[in-house]
Amino acid sequence: MLNDSTLAIMELAGQGFCCSQILVLLSLQGMGLDDPPLTRAMAGLCNGMGDCSGPCGILSGGACVLALHTAQGFAGDTVDERLPLLLEAFRDWFHDATTPYGGITCGVIMGGDCRTPDPSRCGVLLAESHQRINAILIEHGFDPAIPKGE
Repeated sequence: MLNDSTLAIMELAGQGFCCSQILVLLSLQGMGLDDPPLTRAMAGLCNGMGDCSGPCGILSGGACVLALHTAQGFAGDTVDERLPLLLEAFRDWFHDATTPYGGITCGVIMGGDCRTPDPSRCGVLLAESHQRINAILIEHGFDPAIPKGE
């Protein structure tokens, strides 16, 4: 089913962004922000951290999005004590969501070929993860549309 999130994912993927970049871009866009250096940095999580055997960029990128709302961003900033709970909730959900593929690594989810994302796997998992991340934030008292500190 096509919704705004799915269409945004398709558009960003068509522009060459990988899964971890797409998750942070969706989050930034939802907050009305743009951060090209952060978007570039997220590319380090692409394709299982570059070798296909690392964790899926959706998992690591999702953890980064949760930290975007809760972690320390500058000297004197504080870490929200709920961050470990948010990470655990997403990690547990992601493990369950990827059980049909046989694991959480990029290579396993992609069936051994990390060069070309499979829209039926990656696109669906991206959309579901984006929804789950927002739900986790809301369940723990965060508004996904409001940046930390505002």
